[in-house]
Amino acid sequence: MFAGMFGGTHGRYAEVAEKNAERELRMAYTKAALGVIAACALGIGSQALAQDPSTSSGQAYPTRPIRLIVTYPPGGTVDITARIVQPKLSEGLGQTVVIENRGGAGGVVGTEAAARSAPDGYTFLYTLSSHTINPFFYKLNYDVARDFAPVSLVVSAPQLIAANPNAPAKTLRELVAAAKERPGFYAYASPGSGTPGHIAGELLKLRTGINIVHVPYKGGGPAVTDVLAGQVPFLILTASAAFSQTRSGKLRALAVTTRQRTAAAPDIPTVAEELNLKDYEVDSWCAMFAPAKTPAAMVARMQKEIARVVHLPEVKQRLIEQGADPVGSSPEELERVVRTELKSWAAVIRDAGIKPE
Repeated sequence: MFAGMFGGTHGRYAEVAEKNAERELRMAYTKAALGVIAACALGIGSQALAQDPSTSSGQAYPTRPIRLIVTYPPGGTVDITARIVQPKLSEGLGQTVVIENRGGAGGVVGTEAAARSAPDGYTFLYTLSSHTINPFFYKLNYDVARDFAPVSLVVSAPQLIAANPNAPAKTLRELVAAAKERPGFYAYASPGSGTPGHIAGELLKLRTGINIVHVPYKGGGPAVTDVLAGQVPFLILTASAAFSQTRSGKLRALAVTTRQRTAAAPDIPTVAEELNLKDYEVDSWCAMFAPAKTPAAMVARMQKEIARVVHLPEVKQRLIEQGADPVGSSPEELERVVRTELKSWAAVIRDAGIKPE
């Protein structure tokens, strides 16, 4: 009896176990299928993020205001061009772009602040081409190539070589000829040691073999004032800072330092064509960078808007009026410029024996 009871019970347990096994197997298949579906969904979601960046909440980037650190004080070329681009950039992104001026040490103060910012797509750096000169003049707490993700060259702003109307040279050729006759007699003013104007002057000396004295000032304004007063006969500084003086005849424009003439003053020759120096070029560009490791999709979103905005007719015209030619390059183009200039300026500074002043 007991044997029959236990036998029967064992049969019932076996039947229940078989049904449980079947149910567990079905559940395992279901979980596996759900896992495949989830993996596919994650893959599709990742592709979507790459194409249309979004936040962790799934909202399209950006979802809040963006901070743009401008590395020079208000009133200069960097600040002015940033403010020309800002309204349309905010409009295109659907969020306010807030300009934060962090001037000091030739752009180093603001650049360091940007390098320390979170790479979350809500902080960008807007700076001058001194970005690639500063490593040779300052002890930096950041690495220009390693700590930033290039976004876009925004504008190209040439340096201008100009003279007091009473200076003996009426053209750049005459200046070079006069300097060769009297080595060390003539001087040129710049906005300061290590600025693009200073580098442009030293490169001119290297390429022509002339000896002219560098007189650094604390900014373009004081340099222009002293040249107007006849304290220094020549100056080299960002073109937009002196165009009003050349247009009024208070200064005589001799040449621009870019490879091409500027749209703001197409009658002014380039150094390269005036002196037949094919390897002479100093472009005091303004560009945007992001902290390193900023998501590529967010960098691409910002670059796309910059390229669109700088070529809007009203924005383009205002930039040209400031002596800045619109660019809107790709990140790859900006990266090539940075790496090329780091090498070329290192060579110029070494060969010219330039020391921080």
